[in-house]
Amino acid sequence: MKVYVSVDIEGVAGITHWDEADKRHPDYAEFREAMIGEAVAAVEGALAAGATEVWVKDAHDSGRNLVATALPAGVRLLRAWSGHPLCMVEGLDGSFDAVVMIGYHARAGSEANALAHTMEPRLTRIAINGVPVSEFTIHALASSMLGVPTVFVSGDAGLMEEVAAANPAIERCPVKQGLGAATISMTPAEATAAIRSGVARALHGDRAAMLLALPPAFDVDVTYGDPASAYRMQWYPGASHVGDRTVRFTTPDYFEVLRFLRFTT
Repeated sequence: MKVYVSVDIEGVAGITHWDEADKRHPDYAEFREAMIGEAVAAVEGALAAGATEVWVKDAHDSGRNLVATALPAGVRLLRAWSGHPLCMVEGLDGSFDAVVMIGYHARAGSEANALAHTMEPRLTRIAINGVPVSEFTIHALASSMLGVPTVFVSGDAGLMEEVAAANPAIERCPVKQGLGAATISMTPAEATAAIRSGVARALHGDRAAMLLALPPAFDVDVTYGDPASAYRMQWYPGASHVGDRTVRFTTPDYFEVLRFLRFTT
């Protein structure tokens, strides 16, 4: 069994403020360790479930947060960004059996996490077919496009509602809850234990039932925080400016959605 683990930071247990997710800030080191701990727990859960190959994508900010020496032997670690449209699941293909998402977070516009955003904090909303989406939905649809189910997601409680609405069969692990600018969180030890056991349980489950259904066509709206960005991004081929700082792109091909987002977010 071949497993892909994508790791972000804003949904990691305990992280509450942007300073804690910023590599340039003194607070970062402590919370980087929490991110690493949750990534390692996910790998351990996959190995316990019988995984013979595990890839880990460092999917936060610079993509240079996870420390290779902390990961179990044999893991393949993808660091930084090449610019590929698969973005937070770069390197994924049909040879994988499952995707696991760790440290993911609520979408832009949500009040469920003070660090809520989708792709870039300067965006106020990304919607697919009229429904606001998170980074989970964008990349779970990408994995489903490749025939690979997303089987487990950890992060804030608000995101878990989106995951359940997308497909209740996906195993969910809420490690914290947003409360305005505050959080109520599990301890790192509790979070890693829950992730380790949850990943193993998900991989033993009905993985085929966890695939998201792709609609026959996609209307993608990206809303920017400033009008200058919306004006500039409308010139992407096939896109149009539909007002209120929003650019729309329509296609039947989800890879083209990913390409559009890669160049406009």
